[in-house]
Amino acid sequence: MDTLDRKILSIISQNARIPFRDVAVQCGVSRAAVHQRVQRLFDDGVITGSGYHVNPKSLGYSTCTFVGLSLERGSMYHQVVEKLNQIPEVVESHFTTGRYGMIIKLYARDNGHLMELINNQIQEIEGVTSTETLISLDQGFKKEVPIHSEE
Repeated sequence: MDTLDRKILSIISQNARIPFRDVAVQCGVSRAAVHQRVQRLFDDGVITGSGYHVNPKSLGYSTCTFVGLSLERGSMYHQVVEKLNQIPEVVESHFTTGRYGMIIKLYARDNGHLMELINNQIQEIEGVTSTETLISLDQGFKKEVPIHSEE
């Protein structure tokens, strides 16, 4: 990745809907050059996706929760992830160091729905020995990692 790639990434990570024409103007290159570089960044796995972010609350999911999972054995991680991925409300899964073997992020409609997800689905997964639930009261911010122009 060179300086131009980083500049393009910085611009489109702030506004994925910005036209390539506007990116090209800001970067001082042609629209075709921006298009080719963005495509290469996708192909190289630098850009992993694009799309719209939907506000979960607008769909009735008012409770954002992080759950720490303790695993019977760390080697069970992949099979636990497979089962968690089948629960639509679980939107992120991380294998971690420290107190928990995994931390997941999920959205629930309300506390009753959250209790059902934890007690009847997550805690029933083979390999999950215990959970600790942390309810998010408010998201202060969400942003992408910084993109510096130096190589």
